[in-house]
Amino acid sequence: MDDRQQHPIAGILIALATGLALVLLGFDAFIALGMLVIWIGSLYLVSSKPPQTSAPAKTGIISRENMGELIEHSATPLLVLDRGRIAIANRAAQKVLGKHVIGQDARMAFRQPEAIKLLGKKGNGAAIVRGLVRRRDIWRINRQKVDGELSVIELINLTAEADISRAHTDFVANASHELRTPLASIIGYVETLRDGDLDAPTTQKFLDTILREAHRLQSLVSDLMSLSRVEAEKHDQPTEVIDLAPVVERAARDAAGHERAARLQFEIKQPMQIQGDTQQIEQLVRNLVDNALKYGEAGSSVTVELAEAKDGQARLTVSDQGEGIAADHLPHLTRRFYRTDPGRSRASGGTGLGLAIVKHIVERHRGRLDIQSELGKGTSVVVRIPAATNEPDGM
Repeated sequence: MDDRQQHPIAGILIALATGLALVLLGFDAFIALGMLVIWIGSLYLVSSKPPQTSAPAKTGIISRENMGELIEHSATPLLVLDRGRIAIANRAAQKVLGKHVIGQDARMAFRQPEAIKLLGKKGNGAAIVRGLVRRRDIWRINRQKVDGELSVIELINLTAEADISRAHTDFVANASHELRTPLASIIGYVETLRDGDLDAPTTQKFLDTILREAHRLQSLVSDLMSLSRVEAEKHDQPTEVIDLAPVVERAARDAAGHERAARLQFEIKQPMQIQGDTQQIEQLVRNLVDNALKYGEAGSSVTVELAEAKDGQARLTVSDQGEGIAADHLPHLTRRFYRTDPGRSRASGGTGLGLAIVKHIVERHRGRLDIQSELGKGTSVVVRIPAATNEPDGM
């Protein structure tokens, strides 16, 4: 490239012609000369080229030191191997494998046949290993060659995805079983009615059974839809401010109906406001009150209490006087289709989804669910939901 200064010939000629014209028109010669010098000087300034900046030299060398700086703060566990040994392990990797792995042969650090096979290969690749940290853990190990003898190992925890997939599989299997049972009963009785010559009392008995199983099927489908809808909205916190007391009382009376309304006892000590979804709060109360009435001792009272907790939250408590629940069952009560007594639950029309729905509603309202029970004395379900504040959003 030619770096020599270029002369603005055309501009200089125009400037000279203009200066000459000014002198001929009677302007002072010194003023015209000054203007000419400034004009030509500005032309040279405009036409000059800016100094070129040299691009930084690219060495193409990746060192252990600069790789360590790059990966140290990554949330993904990353290792740098140098000739098969762990030269660098970022904080996340040390938390998974321990600090002692630095300097070890990578095969000794992992001790997994799939990982050892991957590390024995020359190129890039991936492997799935189980039990890397805990017995049920599932990890994917990705290996990427970098430069020379260096390679990067990335550890991706797939345990949560596997748990979700397993939970979905179990849910589908349990739902299919629960749906199949009433359907099989309905089909069997209908076929008997169609093919047999039955007397009127037997026919009526079969029809009553078909109706009961159809109602059970309807309840199950309704609860499945409710659970799906609540799970889909679980991360969207409600914004509507509602008065909790009238909602609780109305929903509790709806759940009891005329036949069981006399068993309800209300202890609403003070009005409370929350940010909530009215329909979901009503569903929560109906499920809790219906469970208490079903599984409490026949004719015994069910107490519905609403008060302010010590931390200012709204505390809803539904208590029965039933047989109680054994302690080993309590951690599992909110699982889908979990029943402490399957026969009794199905006979009473339970779907096994009521408390699962309650749990998801409480989670959506950023609340807390506690179940307390003692054999022979009854069960209390306590729901705590943050009280509404008068602060504007974002405060």
